[in-house]
Amino acid sequence: MATTTRTIEITPQIRFGGDQPPLFIAGPCVIEGLDHALKMARILVRLRDELQIQLVYKSSFDKANRSSIESFRGPGVEKGMEVLRAVREETGLPLLTDIHEPWQAEPVAAVVDILQIPAFLCRQTDLIAAAARTGRAVGVKKGQFLSPEETKNILEKGVEVGNEKMFITERGTSFGYQNLVVDMRSFPVVRAMGSPVVYDITHSMQRPGGEGKQTGGTPQFARPLARAAAAAGSDGFFMEVHDNPSAALSDRTTQIVPDHARAIIEDVLRIREALEPI
Repeated sequence: MATTTRTIEITPQIRFGGDQPPLFIAGPCVIEGLDHALKMARILVRLRDELQIQLVYKSSFDKANRSSIESFRGPGVEKGMEVLRAVREETGLPLLTDIHEPWQAEPVAAVVDILQIPAFLCRQTDLIAAAARTGRAVGVKKGQFLSPEETKNILEKGVEVGNEKMFITERGTSFGYQNLVVDMRSFPVVRAMGSPVVYDITHSMQRPGGEGKQTGGTPQFARPLARAAAAAGSDGFFMEVHDNPSAALSDRTTQIVPDHARAIIEDVLRIREALEPI
């Protein structure tokens, strides 16, 4: 596979895509409070330092696409940014979080390094354009209803407003009711468009609405699917990491404990080292 992918600079120290080392995006699904956010950030810093990887801290200030109106959503923009600032100040980790409405782009971009567009909102032109205009890197999750070829239109929306730091995150495609599958062809297809592509390990294991008012999951497939994505050419790997997933306030069936995250990262690094340049 020829490399046509552009390289995206997240910070002066972190670049991914092209022939750069893989990027790992990790952290709890939703901000559960300052103490928990800092605890997880410290765990991830140790993991980064021990494995010598590029790592971005991820957590959401609002989970707007919950299965039930009763579900916990997060602290909101103002308090969420306070927590993420504290994570950066203590650990120096770069940051990623989701936005759901165009007005959120500017205040969130003042704090984080990557703006993420959720899968259900991946075709919202005003939202993508607002995120791109901030100049930050923008990761757009491919909707469960889209083919990989259709993501070209998403990427072009960002480029047309002057931001080439756009990338796609693959998180599976609807396969019947309450089931997702990952088409490994997505990785070379998206890369051939010139975009880096990230594999969302966590959300590709979901069974949307599979537990009635909650989303179910199949975490036993996290490690083999991550291996497959590494071999297929993914430039980055997204995983939600929690110290006690069964007690998590969001995505409790698919978040990954730190030891499991370590094993996945080690797998990815070994596979990438074994491959010819992609």
